[in-house]
Amino acid sequence: MNAVPYGSLSRRERQIMEFLYRKRGASVAEILKGIPDPPSYSAVRTTVNILERKGHLRHVRKGKKYLYSPVTSRGKAVQGVLRHLLSTYFDNSLEQAVAALVKLHGKELSEEDIRNLERMIRKHRE
Repeated sequence: MNAVPYGSLSRRERQIMEFLYRKRGASVAEILKGIPDPPSYSAVRTTVNILERKGHLRHVRKGKKYLYSPVTSRGKAVQGVLRHLLSTYFDNSLEQAVAALVKLHGKELSEEDIRNLERMIRKHRE
């Protein structure tokens, strides 16, 4: 089953996924305690079940509880979010996305940051 793109998850779904990436798995009760401004237990349980149906989570039974963990690595999820961001906001233009990031954080870039970025670009051209 192909997972629904990570970038298209709701705010609460992303919040739960981020918690599970940090913890590398948890029960619904642990998720409830670990996320800010949590909804009810049943709402978290429902959301976890939705994430599992969407292909983002799997579970194992441990005693009386289920432990949920991400199916894909955080790195792959980040790539999916970036693809979604590029297609949704930048017409798949890497140049536009980088220009927006530079405009937002350009003054914070050190000379070393710029050299590292240039090095990465050269490396990927080869």
